Amino acid sequence: MHASFFLLLAVALARFLMRHSHDERSPWIVALSVVVALVYGIGLVRGVAERATVGQRVWLTLVVVVWVVLTVLAPSFAWCAVPLFYTGLRTLPTRAALVLVGLLAVLVILAQLRLAGRLDPDLLLGPPTVVVIATAVFLQMERQAARQRRLIDDLIRTRRELAASERREGTLAERQRLSMEIHDTLAQGLSSQQMLLQAAQRVWEADPGKARAHVGTAASIAEHNLTEARRFVHDLAPADLARGLAEALRAVAARESGDRLTVQVRVDDDGRADRLPDRVQSALLRIAQGALANVREHSGAGSAVLTLTLLDDQVVLDVADDGCGFDPAALPAGASGVRGHGIPAIRARVRQLGGTLTLESAPGEGAVVSAAIPLTPATGARPRGSAPDPAAQTPQGLENTDPNRSPPT
Repeated sequence: MHASFFLLLAVALARFLMRHSHDERSPWIVALSVVVALVYGIGLVRGVAERATVGQRVWLTLVVVVWVVLTVLAPSFAWCAVPLFYTGLRTLPTRAALVLVGLLAVLVILAQLRLAGRLDPDLLLGPPTVVVIATAVFLQMERQAARQRRLIDDLIRTRRELAASERREGTLAERQRLSMEIHDTLAQGLSSQQMLLQAAQRVWEADPGKARAHVGTAASIAEHNLTEARRFVHDLAPADLARGLAEALRAVAARESGDRLTVQVRVDDDGRADRLPDRVQSALLRIAQGALANVREHSGAGSAVLTLTLLDDQVVLDVADDGCGFDPAALPAGASGVRGHGIPAIRARVRQLGGTLTLESAPGEGAVVSAAIPLTPATGARPRGSAPDPAAQTPQGLENTDPNRSPPT
């Protein structure tokens, strides 16, 4: 409709100049045409025509007033009223829009009668009929669109409430399960250890043999509790890692791929990625999920490449996209994130493992998020076919996978 206004204005001006090139009104007609075109164009450029504000009504009033003057001077400009009908219906309240449409229709009829030079029933009945039909259709479509918007809003709100309810129920169920597991295993075991150690303390001097038996039983219970704790940690690890890190990354890429985004996965690990510690594999998987979520939600990219490279001294995860990019140097110090809230979480995970996070991007040139995690003796994967190194065990007792070894103090 906006384009048709400029087209009709140009056609009316050309028609007037062709028929009245030497008319004394010509300079005024040309000047007023330029004015109304500039006012209309400025309103579009500044977005006034699309916002229901006081400025929009002032803009529409100014356009209509200049158009009325043009139509009085040159009736051929009357057909510019057609896009003004719809502009008024879209921007004004219904009653005010109907009043404006009625006034515009009357001016069109008078202008056409003036051009015809005689009283023509077609000119008296045709334009009002067209205006009534067009207005009724527009108002009906607006009501249907409003009902659809309300329905969509209700569906979105219901879906969010249902998802939140399901998350709450799932969280409560998982908390209840863990609390029962901890109570029935770890808590009971710790209580038994406490009683055995207290009993050993009471008889330590009177019956050393019995005291040592109590301590031995407490140590056996501690070992059992350690096994249960390892089971909890294993159960809470990402489910995708059950098939290995490489397959887990491919599964994440498949979930993030869709109509607008294609994600490719490249793995160069010589088959050693699955021997990385669980916490490193879990961190790499979460980093990939966060980076791809940023790509999907903020970059507008059509393709992304996820690359996992396992070197001798570090493991590197790169996520590159061909999206809109950004300027890392323009970020203020202490910014909460880049293209969303995923970068701070990624940076925290990398920092916990002693690694580094690198952001490479420029506006319009895509972005690369690179996470490098060092393979220290505590985190590194063993070379293929080599025996486990006792010194390579992590200091945390929960990550000690040998049930016959006591955790280091």
